[in-house]
Amino acid sequence: MSDNIILRMKNINKRFPGVYALKNVNFELKSGEVHALLGENGAGKSTLIKVLGGIYHAEEGDIEIEGKNVSITSVQDAEKNGIAIIHQELVLVPHMSVAENIYLGREVGSGIFVNRSEMTKNAQKILDDLGMDIDARSLIKDLPIAKQQMVEITKAVSVNSKILVMDEPTSSISDKEVENLFKIMRDLTKKGVGIVYISHKMSELDEICDRVTVMRDGEYVGTKNVKETAKDELIAMMVGRTLTNYYVRDYGTPGEEILKVVGLSDGDKVNGVDFNIRKGEIVGFAGLVGAGRSETMQAIFGLTQNVTGEIYIQGNKVEINNPEDAIKYGLALVPESRKEQGLYLVQSVKYNTTIEVLKEFIGKFRVNDKRETEITQKYIDLMSTKTPSQAQEIGNLSGGNQQKVMIGRWLATKPKVLILDEPTNGLDPRGIRWFREFIKKQAQEGKTVLLSSHILSEVEAVTDDVVIINKGKVLIKGTLQEVMRNLSSLEEVFFRLTEGGK
Repeated sequence: MSDNIILRMKNINKRFPGVYALKNVNFELKSGEVHALLGENGAGKSTLIKVLGGIYHAEEGDIEIEGKNVSITSVQDAEKNGIAIIHQELVLVPHMSVAENIYLGREVGSGIFVNRSEMTKNAQKILDDLGMDIDARSLIKDLPIAKQQMVEITKAVSVNSKILVMDEPTSSISDKEVENLFKIMRDLTKKGVGIVYISHKMSELDEICDRVTVMRDGEYVGTKNVKETAKDELIAMMVGRTLTNYYVRDYGTPGEEILKVVGLSDGDKVNGVDFNIRKGEIVGFAGLVGAGRSETMQAIFGLTQNVTGEIYIQGNKVEINNPEDAIKYGLALVPESRKEQGLYLVQSVKYNTTIEVLKEFIGKFRVNDKRETEITQKYIDLMSTKTPSQAQEIGNLSGGNQQKVMIGRWLATKPKVLILDEPTNGLDPRGIRWFREFIKKQAQEGKTVLLSSHILSEVEAVTDDVVIINKGKVLIKGTLQEVMRNLSSLEEVFFRLTEGGK
């Protein structure tokens, strides 16, 4: 890392209707530096990088690149100034190939003629050079979320940017892919590239980041050297106070069996999965990215065709062929990918909250606006969602608050089993703490939660029973105490089971 400042953002101000998103924010990035940007959901991090990326235009403030004042009013302006952004929400075109997505807007060819063969060849070379196990000819829609994330990273790296912004780049990728990503980042910084790194995983800071800037409520709090700053100090800067009892686990006694799954298979990623869950219980479904967790949740919810096996609800065998069947039997699924599988991004918070419970306020002849407003406000309050109003377009909320709206939507259906797939993706440390307390409260009130996560420490922190899955098969299941036995963590359990104790 050099002392050359490649980027300065000075006194940046950005307003939205009813909210001051950025207030006199300052940020600087050195050449060859990985600079972390931390803050709670809604702190202004994503807004700041969208100003840098030309998606938003700041009302006040200056941006300097390599000492020169620049005007960035569009994505094209950002690209011309050597800025590339990997957004938290993927922006790939699903029905186009990997190669076409990498070269979108800068296709290989002459005039109106695109040389697809040459473009695919070039894209494959870039993927191979970066250590990506991805076929450039594959359609984006056929790739799992983790590989789609790696395509986004490849696309950004391929334009040879001097400023690279990564917004939660490790949220959906495996440990091996994270290791490869960090290698790519180190190689880029050696070439003088400055990287802005947004992540809620505090453990990643020591490994990859040089400095960290903290934001809170749309304002700049301070900048610290990572190696010289304790995690608790950074968390206190983020939330304005010291947190206590960061890890919480204290549940009541579960009741009758609510859901039983026997021999569930989808012919591909799920192979003979068995487990059960009782009323008021939180069951953790744990496994690394690609283990078959999400596919199991989708199969239970009727999102997968040609599923075999048996599903029982309160002791009665049921047929679930589609999500409508699942909802009828009292199941609700908050999916891994909010953008692709759940949210209507151009619609309001109200619309996204009530879309599954239309019958509660739509009659034969009229819409009960008062009732719809009441339902929406109930779940805004329950989830502590930060939004200026119910009419706010949900795409303008932070990722964490979008997640809260999604959970609220499915709670509104009053489900017997709430299935949460990667629910802490995009949540900051206080948001994670809030989430743990929230699902604990749901269990204490008699609600049943099935939580799927590749973050084994999260499963360990909030669940009664645990199911560990790998390559579509259940490796072990039981109470948390039974599964962990005398081992120190679920991570240690997993690696003993998959690597024979090595």
